[in-house]
Amino acid sequence: MSTTAASTFQPLSRAQISYLVAHDFPDGSIVNLGIGMPTQVADYLPQDREILLHSENGILGMGRAAVGDEIDLDLINASRTPVTLLAGGSITEHTISFAMMRGGHLDYSVLGGFQVAANGDLANWITSGPDAIAAIGGAMDLAIGARNVIVMMEHVAKDQTPKLMMQCTYPLTGAGVVNQVYTDLAIIDVTPNGFEVRAIVDGLSFDALQQKTGAPLTPAPSLKTIYRNHQGSPTYG
Repeated sequence: MSTTAASTFQPLSRAQISYLVAHDFPDGSIVNLGIGMPTQVADYLPQDREILLHSENGILGMGRAAVGDEIDLDLINASRTPVTLLAGGSITEHTISFAMMRGGHLDYSVLGGFQVAANGDLANWITSGPDAIAAIGGAMDLAIGARNVIVMMEHVAKDQTPKLMMQCTYPLTGAGVVNQVYTDLAIIDVTPNGFEVRAIVDGLSFDALQQKTGAPLTPAPSLKTIYRNHQGSPTYG
């Protein structure tokens, strides 16, 4: 891939970002889905893998979003969306749920984010806006308790300022906790040397991606392109 080619591209939708995350979990993973965009990941898990979903409000064995007659308002995820429960799933109260989170039992935690720094710092619970509302929830526990932390977010803010930065300017959720970032433009790994781009959307040049990022980017040795198949689902590799 040329790093200087002109950019004509279509950003990924939130559903497409969720699809990519869902299909990158290895078989047998235990995964927490955080509030907001991450809860959509449950709707796109591949059928040929066993992935056990945890929700901080006390579900282990959570399924996809409920529809129609499946809807039970007493069975909701962390975003208060009605969900299904897989066979063998269980419901617990918060102390047990948080013990799972804090005890190192989660392979992955998937969180939303306001900012991610090149050293893996995460800010996702409050901004600096005058009308900002603090919403920490269980994010700090998830950020330090999981073996791998994935952040899902748009690559830039509404005012087009970068959300991937050298240093976070918002209060931190966790220091040095992020392993991967999935945005509407790229998949980026956090390494000891900073941000390394694993995959980039079709039509976007590496230079253009760098211009939208507030910290240096390094292309992975095998940098991939994210394409959409005939059904509109994204894939890379």
